[in-house]
Amino acid sequence: MCFFAQKYVKDFETAREIAQAAFISLWEKRETIDMNRPVKSYLAMVIHNKCTNYLRDNRKFDQYILNIENLLEVPEYDGADSMVEAELKLKIDLSIAELPEKCREIFVLSRYENLKYQEIADKLQISVKTVETQMSKALQHLRIRLAEYITIILALVMSCIYK
Repeated sequence: MCFFAQKYVKDFETAREIAQAAFISLWEKRETIDMNRPVKSYLAMVIHNKCTNYLRDNRKFDQYILNIENLLEVPEYDGADSMVEAELKLKIDLSIAELPEKCREIFVLSRYENLKYQEIADKLQISVKTVETQMSKALQHLRIRLAEYITIILALVMSCIYK
């Protein structure tokens, strides 16, 4: 069962944990399992599901898997794409300008002046909860307004991170 799990997760220790969890699951559900089906097929199904869940939950954090699957390769945007960057900056600025005054002020203090929520609350004499609510509204507004640019934004961010 460990080798079966290892075909999915590529790590023997993780495969052992998954196989052990499958046997524990078998023991815990022994009263409800259909005994007409072979236990081996039940364990195989449980291990397959646990491996799939593991990969889904851990793929974004496992650099080795990301490298194997070439998920870190992001197209770079250079000076030739300055028009795209200028258009994106304009769209971001316009989207921020559309925010209500207090919401915009809180967003700017957070994102451009790098103040923490508590610092913003103290500066504007409002509660931290109000800051959280206004930031949530601002980010939701920006998500909607900039949805068509998300691929470009991610590529720009990733190229800055991996340079």
